[in-house]
Amino acid sequence: MTLRRRERGAIALESVIIWPTVILALVVVMQGALWFHARNVALGAAQEGARVASAESRGDGAARAASFIADAGGTSVMTVKSVTQSDGATTVTVTVTGRAPSLVPGLSGPKVSHSATAPLKGWTTR
Repeated sequence: MTLRRRERGAIALESVIIWPTVILALVVVMQGALWFHARNVALGAAQEGARVASAESRGDGAARAASFIADAGGTSVMTVKSVTQSDGATTVTVTVTGRAPSLVPGLSGPKVSHSATAPLKGWTTR
């Protein structure tokens, strides 16, 4: 099959336009997946920390949340900026903030932040 003279090089030009777009789309999808996973780990850590802190023993929810993140993969899953616990009269809240990993070297990943609140458990008298 012979190409006409004016069509010579058309495939190379199409490749120069299409392949960078395809690669960029793949990187965006993978970065989104990393952010989504980090967001789920932050939510799970906050919920686990709130559960531990709300128990009758009043455990350290912030420490449990940090341990949860370490067990889930540590810095390969998310870079933790802070894990805080705030106790109220009837509830406890654990907040996890950090950043998802970035696929582009030199850029910081997207921000991730989740909180979980649980009621304090214990015996009540009537």
